[in-house]
Amino acid sequence: MATLEIKVPDIGDFTDVSVIELLVKPGDTVQAEQSLLTVESDKASMEIPSSHAGVVRQLLVALGDKVRQGSSLLLLDVADEASAPVIPVAMASPQESGEKPAPALAGTALPATQTVATEAIEVRVPDIGDFKDVSVIEVMVKVGDTVRLEQSLITVESDKASMEIPSNAAGIITEVKVKLGDKINIGDLLAMLQGSKTPAVAATLLADQKAAPVSDQKPAPALASQALTAPSSVADQAPSVAVPTHQPGALTMGLPHASPSVRKFARELGVPLAEVKGSGLKGRIIDPDVQSFTRSVMSGALQTLAIAAQQAAKPAAAAGTAAVASTSAGLGLIPWPKVDFAKFGPIERKELSRIKKISAANLLRNAILIPAVTNHDDADITDLEAFRIATNQENDKGGIKVTMLAFLIKACVAALKKFPDFNSSLDAESDNSALIYKQYYHIGFAADTPNGLMVPVIKDANKKGIFQISLEMGELAKKAREGKLSPTEMTGACFTISSLGGIGGRYFTPIINAPEVAILGVCKSTIQPVWDGKAFQPRLLLPLSLTWDHRVIDGAAAARFNVYLGQILGDLRRILL
Repeated sequence: MATLEIKVPDIGDFTDVSVIELLVKPGDTVQAEQSLLTVESDKASMEIPSSHAGVVRQLLVALGDKVRQGSSLLLLDVADEASAPVIPVAMASPQESGEKPAPALAGTALPATQTVATEAIEVRVPDIGDFKDVSVIEVMVKVGDTVRLEQSLITVESDKASMEIPSNAAGIITEVKVKLGDKINIGDLLAMLQGSKTPAVAATLLADQKAAPVSDQKPAPALASQALTAPSSVADQAPSVAVPTHQPGALTMGLPHASPSVRKFARELGVPLAEVKGSGLKGRIIDPDVQSFTRSVMSGALQTLAIAAQQAAKPAAAAGTAAVASTSAGLGLIPWPKVDFAKFGPIERKELSRIKKISAANLLRNAILIPAVTNHDDADITDLEAFRIATNQENDKGGIKVTMLAFLIKACVAALKKFPDFNSSLDAESDNSALIYKQYYHIGFAADTPNGLMVPVIKDANKKGIFQISLEMGELAKKAREGKLSPTEMTGACFTISSLGGIGGRYFTPIINAPEVAILGVCKSTIQPVWDGKAFQPRLLLPLSLTWDHRVIDGAAAARFNVYLGQILGDLRRILL
């Protein structure tokens, strides 16, 4: 038994790269070419292999250390015969013992008796499955580089996944035929190299490997930094790919089978690759596997929130407090404080109403999950209020009272038409990666009732006049106060208005009613002095508070929406434009 010092081999143009992952520990048994650690530069990540097989005695590096070619990595206890250096092709001597040579994998030397002359080789895109016109997003080699069989040359990306394309031969790159941004397909020429495919030798070695006893075989797993092994059809195009460069069963630690780009992607998302099931060739983990794992974890988190919300809606003692407490725990927050209020003085306990329990669950979910922002503005409704009063004095519609809220609904419909993002919803079926734009205009309005807040909905407000809207609002508000609203009358809203105009206040921050993406809060209008260029004039100003979902709407669009809404309320004739 001898002890070897394993050092960083020639890893190309990498200097002082950081150690980001240790794949072995003292006491582990490793095989030749098994990955020991992962390093990362500002351009790429790479796994460093062991040059020998043996048992790890001591690690000489730690996470965060900087290493370069020649840096010491670890001490390895190896068998005496395993410490013999690998003989290069050009210097190999015939084996006098007559023993059959061990099967050579990509990048290892061949005995001199099997030396093959070099030749100019075309490296083309192998069969990469259902990928057409994929973009080259990374070129990993340059002219003059020495590459191994199955070493990654480029990375391509489609709208579904990214993939590394390997070389079908070993040699020296003499010409690179693609560049960043190029579109490639199966059979396209990638590079020219000077080397040898050695199909006859590969076939012979494969036969020798199959004939050798299992105990004598020592398969060397490929570096995890190398590309996806080409599908089976590549064997017809490149006979040299006869001995697979990766054998997952040979790894001793059950290391995840994934390329460096996938490992880096997983690290950025905090995904433990050991828990991800690979769907690629030979169980390789690919980008979609990492994404699916992330979605499943997030779905579980959302399900936890949903369960907490359901608990809040159940008629149980202190249901609202229980919902907050359980949700806080699900988010990793400290528990809700439990206080014996009676020890401080007299108390009275009342159960929350059913409506408030349901509202609490929805409001809690919306407040936590929606990145909400609120814009405040004032609308000059002096002329509109004068028109509303005159209309109520003159109308002969059976005593229908026109309120400012009816005008607000019509004004909001006009604003939604001009800014359609406000009339959309995130598509939950696509994990909120798409928007659903609605071609209808249903406006909800918050109604204050003895049992709590309810939101009836005016359907197709764009097709109704002020009098019809006012009539429906009165009927719906009455049903809300009496607790007779049907589910149909409270669903389907595109946009909600919450009005405190009859009570008071200046501004507030309304909570968005998911799946809507915005809500308008209005407070009591007041007379304010406004400068008209010559003098201050008394004007009736209506405070507007627009809350919007920042995942769908940006600040500039929200400001424009508010300004446009104020212009319409200042002169309702703009609706006709």
